[in-house]
Amino acid sequence: MSDVTGKRFSSAQPDADPHQATLVQLRAWLANQDLAAGERLPPERELGDVLGVSRGELRKALAALEAEGQLWRHVGKGTFVGARPMNVLNLSEIGRITNPAEVMRTRLLIEPLIAREAALHATQAHLDALHVCVSRTHSATSWRQYEAADNELHRLVAEATENRLLLALFDALNAVRRTVVWGMLRSGNQKPPPNHHSFEEHDRLISAIERRDLDAAGKAMFNHLQVVQQKMVTPAMPES
Repeated sequence: MSDVTGKRFSSAQPDADPHQATLVQLRAWLANQDLAAGERLPPERELGDVLGVSRGELRKALAALEAEGQLWRHVGKGTFVGARPMNVLNLSEIGRITNPAEVMRTRLLIEPLIAREAALHATQAHLDALHVCVSRTHSATSWRQYEAADNELHRLVAEATENRLLLALFDALNAVRRTVVWGMLRSGNQKPPPNHHSFEEHDRLISAIERRDLDAAGKAMFNHLQVVQQKMVTPAMPES
């Protein structure tokens, strides 16, 4: 960032409209500073002195550039280069405004695409980890153990995409899912029956990923989640 102290900057014509002249000066000054996105501008008083304009005129010019998305202002913190950052809701707050049905609909949209990407990018290490995790779902001695292994299995599929953004999206969705109340509580003395639907569905999913069959992987994940969705609507036993 250039030194702005003690130097006046002017590129406006003397007879130009004062509002427009200040805006032109501010644009020219910004172009000369080589400021990165997110960098803070000098305080208004200091910047007004540099441009030789009143704070009132400067604020109008700043507001015009903010409306264009060139700058954004935070009360008490200053003015920054670039568009205003997105206001991301806290995940627990999202959990309070959504419901299990919406979460399942979102999973049905996102996780089959993740499974397709996993089929395309999974390494042997990913496949080995998936097989170990599937074995843990079969050998679980309680619903709690099964749920932990099932949750890990779905995350391993996301890891197998080799895409950190997709993994972050999965983690966010999963965090929201876990904040929502999911019907009946599981008893610690019970475990999934030998014919639990997820066992075969998980096996089909991992087999498709291993074969590099993108369509089959996406379909296997979609079908699996659809069964989970149906069990939530008419639960013979609790689902996660």
